[in-house]
Amino acid sequence: MSSALLTSTTGRLLAQDLTWCLRLNRLTRRSWVQRYFARISRLGDGLFWYLLIALMPLLDPEHGVLAAAHMLIVGGSALLLYRWLKRWSKRPRPLHRHTAILSSVAPLDEFSFPSGHTLHAISFSYVALLYFPALALVLLPFALSVALSRVVLGLHYPSDVLAATIIGLALGRGSQWLLAALAG
Repeated sequence: MSSALLTSTTGRLLAQDLTWCLRLNRLTRRSWVQRYFARISRLGDGLFWYLLIALMPLLDPEHGVLAAAHMLIVGGSALLLYRWLKRWSKRPRPLHRHTAILSSVAPLDEFSFPSGHTLHAISFSYVALLYFPALALVLLPFALSVALSRVVLGLHYPSDVLAATIIGLALGRGSQWLLAALAG
């Protein structure tokens, strides 16, 4: 691929990223949408996941401690990885680059790529569902709402959320594979 074609393609992808960011951010003009996603985002800061991890041993005394430990290890790995990626990419958040993007939620850190909330929501959900598949009725809509909240609130571009989803799935699947290899 020629550098001109690559530059042109990259430019179009970045423009689409911004277009979707602006479209989704406009939803916050409805106060109920803004309130819903602000609350979901706040729960995704960690409170929801800490509560779930604490409840795991109570949900299943036999496997709950292993499930909680598994989530803690994946969560720690996700934290280290996303912090490194943010320092490496230094991608500014949409609300800091585009005056048309409004946000009533303060970001937890300076950079946009990848979405830490999404990475944790996906990786935690993946691991929790390995042990408690019935939680899918709660975890899948919650994780989707967390991911969507990041763009709707103007804190991330869709590509930040997509990358975090892929990384979160890879962490969850990789930890599943590693645990099976260690057990077998």
